[in-house]
Amino acid sequence: MDVTFRIRRYNPESTTNPKPHWQEFSLKDVAETDRVLELLHRIKWEQDGTLTLRRSCSHGICGSDAMRINGRNALACKLLIRDVGEKVQIEPILGLRVLKDLVVDMEPFFEHYRSVMPYFINNTPVPADGRERLQTIEDRAKFDNTTNCILCAACTTSCPSFWANGKYVGPAAIVQAHRFIFDSRDQGAEERLDVLADPNGVWRCRTIYNCTPACPRGIEVTRAIGEVKLAIRKGSPEGIINVNDIPQHT
Repeated sequence: MDVTFRIRRYNPESTTNPKPHWQEFSLKDVAETDRVLELLHRIKWEQDGTLTLRRSCSHGICGSDAMRINGRNALACKLLIRDVGEKVQIEPILGLRVLKDLVVDMEPFFEHYRSVMPYFINNTPVPADGRERLQTIEDRAKFDNTTNCILCAACTTSCPSFWANGKYVGPAAIVQAHRFIFDSRDQGAEERLDVLADPNGVWRCRTIYNCTPACPRGIEVTRAIGEVKLAIRKGSPEGIINVNDIPQHT
């Protein structure tokens, strides 16, 4: 199979073409099971060594190779050619400053992430018997889905609210906050809810639903955001019903 890649290039240090532009590359002998990342490697290693992109584990765990592939955010290491076709358009994720080619400045994203205190807070002494702080299966289920976040920024950079206002904390930060807000062992829920009640917090979400399909880990992002909104209105995560617990009628 022959495949054509159309890649958005940008090199601010170029003396010949410093503006963003599109460049096409043709690849032969491509298998349907080849991953997009593998073919980007072929382009870089065989055709143009100046092509710049982030990647690390190549197994959908590190989240570093998030990019827009045929108009949708995805991890290049997870998409097969049979999923995208013989013409593939690649561009950097939106809403963050492009440094070069497919590499964006992730610092604003991580600044929002840090603002929600994405770490366990519990100042009570550990149990006298030395055992860990135990939790029921039911309590764990309340936040189990949001523990899957790999900070790839695919959800946040698919959000029109984030494109319009980069001060919006964004879906990924809210997902990280959800993971701790609904953890029955954590004691920082109130402080996190105060942070997310800010005008640039959770209320900037317009429930557009771009975030959920963009997540490569299957996190129900919009649901998590809705549960955080309810917790803010109630002043506590206690008593918030997980939508997965609601009986489904057919």
